[in-house]
Amino acid sequence: MEQAHILVDADACPVKDEIYKVAFRRNIAVTVVSNSFLRIPDHPLIARLAVGDAFDAADDAIAERAGAKSIVITGDILLAERCLKKGAAVIAPNGKPFTKDSIGSAIAARAIMADLRAGAEVSGAAGPAPFTKQDSSRFLQALDEALVRLER
Repeated sequence: MEQAHILVDADACPVKDEIYKVAFRRNIAVTVVSNSFLRIPDHPLIARLAVGDAFDAADDAIAERAGAKSIVITGDILLAERCLKKGAAVIAPNGKPFTKDSIGSAIAARAIMADLRAGAEVSGAAGPAPFTKQDSSRFLQALDEALVRLER
């Protein structure tokens, strides 16, 4: 039987330490995928995959490895869609799960925001809101729920 596995889109992931703690506690393998070398714990459950800086190299590596026993951690909406199509569970670092029901509206909102930015209709600071302790807590809860579902 295939084991559960966590794939992390790691370059800008603010919850790597939380993922490692869960992996150690639950004995779950983790692959940390990044464009460049990242320091990871020296532990047999944690693997590093540095893919280089080619466009979408990390996304492609994660999508290739995603499957029904995978939990993918990413804030990238298009990568989330690719992984959902392969049967993976997908969670954003802020704890928001991406689902087959929600991914379409997330992609549409992303496209609208890109159009607005291109037309200079959006002013002020761009980018996501600052990461909070509540985001971390919500992430841990969502990760635990996804692991419970995989174990069924």
